[in-house]
Amino acid sequence: MSPQRVLVYLLRRDLRVADNPIFHEISKLAEQSERPFTHVLPMYIFPAHQIEISGFLSDPSSKSPYPEARSEVSGFWRCGPHRAKFICESIWDLKRDLESKGSGLAIRAGNLAKTLKDVLKQFEEQKDSEVAGVWITDEEGVEEKRELREVRNVSEKAGVDFRSWVDEKYLVDDRDLPFDKPSDLPDVFTSYRKSVEPLRDAPRKELKPPKSLPPLPEFIPSQPAPFSIPENDYNALEAAVLKPIKDNPPITNPASYPTNVESAHPFSGGSSEAHKRIQHLLATASMTHYKDTRNGLLGLDFSTKLSAWLALGCITARQIHWRLIDFEDGRSDQYKGVEGYGKGENKGTAAVRFELLWRDYMRLCTRKFSHRLFRLEGFRNDTSHHWRTPDGHGPTKAWNNGNGNGNLDHEDLSATIGRFQRGETGISLIDASQRELYLTGYTSNRARQNVASFLAKHLNINWIIGAEWYEYCLVDYDVSSNWGNWQYVAGVGNDPRGEARVFNPVKQSSDYDPKGEYCVAWVEELRGMVDSKSNGHGNKPKENGEGEGILEVYQPWLVKEDRREGLGLNGRVGVEHPLKKIDFRLGRGKGGGGGGGGRYGGSSRGWSGNGWRGRGGGRGGRGGNRERGGRSDRRGDMNGPGLPE
Repeated sequence: MSPQRVLVYLLRRDLRVADNPIFHEISKLAEQSERPFTHVLPMYIFPAHQIEISGFLSDPSSKSPYPEARSEVSGFWRCGPHRAKFICESIWDLKRDLESKGSGLAIRAGNLAKTLKDVLKQFEEQKDSEVAGVWITDEEGVEEKRELREVRNVSEKAGVDFRSWVDEKYLVDDRDLPFDKPSDLPDVFTSYRKSVEPLRDAPRKELKPPKSLPPLPEFIPSQPAPFSIPENDYNALEAAVLKPIKDNPPITNPASYPTNVESAHPFSGGSSEAHKRIQHLLATASMTHYKDTRNGLLGLDFSTKLSAWLALGCITARQIHWRLIDFEDGRSDQYKGVEGYGKGENKGTAAVRFELLWRDYMRLCTRKFSHRLFRLEGFRNDTSHHWRTPDGHGPTKAWNNGNGNGNLDHEDLSATIGRFQRGETGISLIDASQRELYLTGYTSNRARQNVASFLAKHLNINWIIGAEWYEYCLVDYDVSSNWGNWQYVAGVGNDPRGEARVFNPVKQSSDYDPKGEYCVAWVEELRGMVDSKSNGHGNKPKENGEGEGILEVYQPWLVKEDRREGLGLNGRVGVEHPLKKIDFRLGRGKGGGGGGGGRYGGSSRGWSGNGWRGRGGGRGGRGGNRERGGRSDRRGDMNGPGLPE
């Protein structure tokens, strides 16, 4: 009897069966009489450097051979509980999908190359099995490229055929790019966009999903010690992944989950859930209205929320595109009667494609700039900025900006960062977003822009700390979108305006949360400042006697001390010692901060994928009385800090 010839397929961020180039090729080869392999072993390995795997230790009292999966500057876990859970769900959904095709999924944990080496060794010891090849999709990113090189080296040293694939999960396929070298990518998104338009004609056809796949080999190598994987028990798998993260949270005394508020991202991982979401967005005309609603702050359908699935490759951009085509061309009867159905591309569906292209662009920037994605000086190689940072690259004490507009001199930097994380800055839009992010793993694109600008431009704190915080928190984290968009906002990335783009979070609150509903939803202690309604937090600010009660909602430090006790604000650090006081008046502004549009990604690392872009926004006068908000030209939702969303 001839030995089984096994193909090992290492999955990373390609967690789907449909529109998957490797599964498509495997299916085609399986139909040939002369097949290069008889069995296929799909395998997902939790990467020890990106996801903490000590929860898989067979003996909980033993020590993991791998360093903890923590970020370089801040020491946060690199994957927080919301994304860890979403990854587990996505893996399990893929496992079920593969089983329905006659295959399955082996789940392991560790270093990819070391785990593969052990797998090849175990197969070598079997007389009736041999590995015919190792396949993997390529991914952009310094760590991802290193993983691929190490896997290639292990395969070649073992005499096993190795092949890396370009994953076809993007809107514009790499084969259709109008340039050959990464260095030829324009540094400005608009130039790139114009080179590939019209976007509706750009995507290639989807790859047909396999009807069936070759079986798993009779022998499946076990997980190397000292770990043990509960492959057949989802609850045990999730618990093992979440345990070390939950046992050691990054902040103390976080805000509790507020009453009467629902997460804007209550979704589960996996391809099946992603396709349900696409159908929902089309059936409710949310895609049709996307351009008008994309700057929302509360609710499920103001943005697509597709970024988390896109980031893990549970769905592809071209799958979204072709579902839009079905809707626009009237090819799917399930959407009959829905606004926009059968009437061609509309401004909403065009805006969705626009955002998908931003995800493509952020990935290509990673290819072009490589390790500069993670450098403090950014794509611009800007070494002129003196960031406040805890790692020795800047002063360790908080500062006052010299014009009486700051109130940081009583705190050191670590305490300031802690307040930023907990949502205790005293700027309600920032605090609401930070609490929502920590408690749910999601916050809107508009909020992400303001948070990033506040940290980097208003507090002058090392933007990498913000990028690492989003890496921990975001369910829709995508390496290219997150880090590229944090650079963009910080002024060291590929934003043509650089330092000139500054968001005024008070003006932004006035523009996008005019009744303060988002602020009081997530900063629960502010609810005494609005007239109560049946939903528990109302939307009509109580006047302060000066006609500007809504500004007190946006910056509660404005509430005079004799009124704070009655409003339940006494003892609140953000009220008594705000990190920043922003001078802004309804209808006119005084100096300080520009307002304005922009693009900052995440939907959609969220900035998993949606970036931010735009004109608009002035820098304000020099002590004058103007605050120019400018024209917001923000477009975005496909992920991503995040910024994805």
